[in-house]
Amino acid sequence: MRPAGSPATRAPRRSLLVWMLYLSVAAAITAVLAVSIGSVQVSPTAVLSVVSANLSGDFTGVDPLHQKIVWELRAPRVLLAGVVGAGLSLAGAALQGLLRNPLADPYIIGVSSGASFGAVLVMTFGSSVLLGLTTSAAAFLGAVGLLALVYAFAQRSGSFSDMRLVLSGVALGYVAMAGTSFAQLQAEPGEIRGILFWMMGSVAGARWDTLLVPVLVIVGTGVWLLSHARGLNALALGDDDAVAVGLNLRRFRLNLLVTSALLTAVAVSVAGGVGFVGLIIPHAMRLLIGADHRRLLPITAVAGALFLISVDLVARTIGSPNEYPLTIFTALVGGPFFLWLMRTTGGRA
Repeated sequence: MRPAGSPATRAPRRSLLVWMLYLSVAAAITAVLAVSIGSVQVSPTAVLSVVSANLSGDFTGVDPLHQKIVWELRAPRVLLAGVVGAGLSLAGAALQGLLRNPLADPYIIGVSSGASFGAVLVMTFGSSVLLGLTTSAAAFLGAVGLLALVYAFAQRSGSFSDMRLVLSGVALGYVAMAGTSFAQLQAEPGEIRGILFWMMGSVAGARWDTLLVPVLVIVGTGVWLLSHARGLNALALGDDDAVAVGLNLRRFRLNLLVTSALLTAVAVSVAGGVGFVGLIIPHAMRLLIGADHRRLLPITAVAGALFLISVDLVARTIGSPNEYPLTIFTALVGGPFFLWLMRTTGGRA
């Protein structure tokens, strides 16, 4: 595997600020449009009025119907899509730095498969099978449990290997997928569609009371990653150079692995299996802004939020009143992106 770019490849600071401004404005505009558009149209002005009223506490002149549609139904969904997109993108950037491979994926360590296994167990057999846990809690427990197994297999004689980590993640991920498939076959016919829909990603069930944990976790881990961006840059130069600048490789790699898995587990637990986001967004931003993680991480988070908000808007409106899973559209973007990447790089990435 080749390094995920060299920190020496840097875009000017002004370029970063310009792109951050563009993407942030685009994300804000897209979020307002996503709240406006639906089976009942609400003007952007009315959306901003409702948001302002809820933030200020003054509901004078606010239409109760708009309040319900904007604040109770659509706003939590848009915010969750943005948070999940940012979290998966940050997880992808961290793993690509950890494995020194620009095409590494947050699901390559099997966390998504573990989360799906836990969630499907509850969906099929009821919450009593996992001590009364909710679907989201079971998904998180499955992700963390599989991560512990992956890390145990990746260790050998006290040493850590990137290759063993990947192979362990792939192997245990397939075992979890087998368990998930078996559990699906035990489900009632009417439950199977819901299970498949969840496994392909959806933020349709977003509510304000489900947002606190993912927001806190993703913001907190994002701040931690940004504070350790220099370590990621050192890791990209190779183990010897990283040790030479005082980096504790074993501890830093474990922290990165746990952080990436936590981001992925939280995202999957609230939105299901959303593929490709953590794969294409960090790589696209690296091509745009350079490989310096001090610049790559913040712009990756903003771009990931913008991307998934846009995808969710398309997924719920293109076939209205029916909705489609998010992964259908992330894959439609991700597949052509990699074909283009192979063509422009000759497959070297």
